[in-house]
Amino acid sequence: MPIIGSHMSIAGGYWKAVESAAKIHCNCVQLFTKNNNQWRAKPISEAEAADFRQSLGKFGISHPLSHASYLINLASPNPDLRLRSIEALVIELERAAILGIPNVVVHPGSFTTGSVELGIEAIIESVQSVLNSTAELSTRILLENVAGQGTNIGADFSELARIIDELGDPRRVGVCLDTCHAFAAGYNLAATAGYESMIEEFDQTIGLESLHAIHLNDSKKPLGSRVDRHEHVGRGAIGLVGFQHLLNDPRLNHLPMYLETEKGVDDSGVDWDVINLAAIRSGVK
Repeated sequence: MPIIGSHMSIAGGYWKAVESAAKIHCNCVQLFTKNNNQWRAKPISEAEAADFRQSLGKFGISHPLSHASYLINLASPNPDLRLRSIEALVIELERAAILGIPNVVVHPGSFTTGSVELGIEAIIESVQSVLNSTAELSTRILLENVAGQGTNIGADFSELARIIDELGDPRRVGVCLDTCHAFAAGYNLAATAGYESMIEEFDQTIGLESLHAIHLNDSKKPLGSRVDRHEHVGRGAIGLVGFQHLLNDPRLNHLPMYLETEKGVDDSGVDWDVINLAAIRSGVK
C-alpha cells in the first residue's frame, strides 16, 4: 500500500497534526510550521519539538512534510520582497530541522513585472542564498510544480529542471509533484498515454530520483486551464482513473503522497479526508 496522508492543522500543538493524521489512518502528514499568512513566527520550543517527534513514533506516522508560506516569492523582481522571501525560507528550513522534518515544500515564485528568464535566474540565486545560509542543515527544499496561473514559474517541468541543474545540489533540492497543478498545466495524467508521457518527461528533464513527495489533488478546472483549484479525489476533471495510474506505478510506490483537498464534512457528516483517503486506496491494485 502506498504511503498516503494529508495536510493537517497544528492548532493546539504540532503533535496535534500527527494525532489527527493517525485518527483517520494516514501513513504520513504535511503541516505548516507557522501561520501561513504571516511572515513572523514565534520560536519552536524544545518541548514542542520533542512532543512532535515523539508523537510520530507513538502514532506510527512517517515522512512528515512541511509546506512553506505562500507569501514567499523567490522570483520577485522587487529586491526587498525577494530578500524577505529568502530570509523566510531560511527560517522555514530551520523550523523544519528543529522538528525533525526532512523536506520543505515551496512554490518557486512569480516573475510579476519581470520576465520568465529573469524570474528563473532570481529563483536560482535565491535558493542558492538559502542553501548557503543553511549549509549546516540537511533539510531539503522541494520545489512544487505549479498550474501556470499568471506569472507563476514552474508549470513546465523544464523550468524546474533548469533551476535544479543550475543549483547542482540534489541532496538539498528536489521536487514535490502536485497532480492538480500538473493537470491544469497540460499534463494529461487522466489518460494512460498522457500519464506515461508525463512521467517520461519528468524523468528525462528533472529525473525521478529528484521526486520526493506528491500532492494528491483532483482539479475543478479542465486540462490545460492553468487555473489552480483543488477538488476532492475522483470528483474533478482528473477522476479516479488518473489517480490509479499514479498509485499503481511501481516507480513511485516508495514516495509519500499527501492530500491537500478541502477540509470539512459531506452532506451526511462524513469527514472529507476520510472520503478522499478511501477513494485513493480503492484504486490500489
